[in-house]
Amino acid sequence: MSFPARLHVLLARDSPAAVVIRRGPSDRVATIGWDRRTDTFTDGQWLHGRIYERRSDLSPDGKHLIYFALNGHFDSEVGGSWTAVSRAPWLHAVTLLGKGDGWHGGGLFTGNRHYWLNDGSGHRVIRESTEIRRNREYTLERPFGGECPGVYYPRLIRDGWILKERREIGRMESLTVFDKTVGNGWLLRKLAHEQVNAPEGKGCYWDEHLLIHPQRAVTIVEPDWEWAEVDGDRLVFASLGCLFSVAPPGPDADALAEPTLLRDFNAMTFEERVAPYR
Repeated sequence: MSFPARLHVLLARDSPAAVVIRRGPSDRVATIGWDRRTDTFTDGQWLHGRIYERRSDLSPDGKHLIYFALNGHFDSEVGGSWTAVSRAPWLHAVTLLGKGDGWHGGGLFTGNRHYWLNDGSGHRVIRESTEIRRNREYTLERPFGGECPGVYYPRLIRDGWILKERREIGRMESLTVFDKTVGNGWLLRKLAHEQVNAPEGKGCYWDEHLLIHPQRAVTIVEPDWEWAEVDGDRLVFASLGCLFSVAPPGPDADALAEPTLLRDFNAMTFEERVAPYR
């Protein structure tokens, strides 16, 4: 069975830059730059492997990307997995840290030129850059473990999402609920799943989204939104391999207006591309 491309997006906090992480097939991933002022896109690079998008981050100015990747080549210099800092939207590392397993990895930017490393089980320095440095003083206010939630949930909280609830549903399954104000009395709700036996086409970490008007007890369910954010005076979301924007619902609305398609990423195929700074 084939599935649409999977999309996750990193938004810069202090600039209109963003990076789209596009996965599909499962062992192919690409990064694409997105200028949110003009809704134009710049293709970056492909990787034959996996980027853990929930352990990744974009610097506030949008110029650097930190990511954790795995390709399974365990006899290579990086040991099969690595954390890298690159110049967005490219993947070529200016800072390269070998890992060798799937535990921890990735990190968060604590400023335009400093990053926190998710380093619970160790990295090996292969290459370092003077343009970006590790912040060894930073500690998370609230830890969520060493894997994807340990980077993703602090990133959401930093970027204005309010943690509402963490719920254990069953053995090896939990749900974490985040809300963000949209406007006109509406909230965007993110249901972040941690699930071993996830639905077909999902990973063990996957999200659902709702729009809720608490005062009117109205809920708009968006089952196909795999990623969504508030971007200024609009909502942006990924659905079925495409990126869309839409105006927030009005105060008396019961549904969304017709969204605008920004780009369909489904037809993209693997392409060898070299970073311009390599």
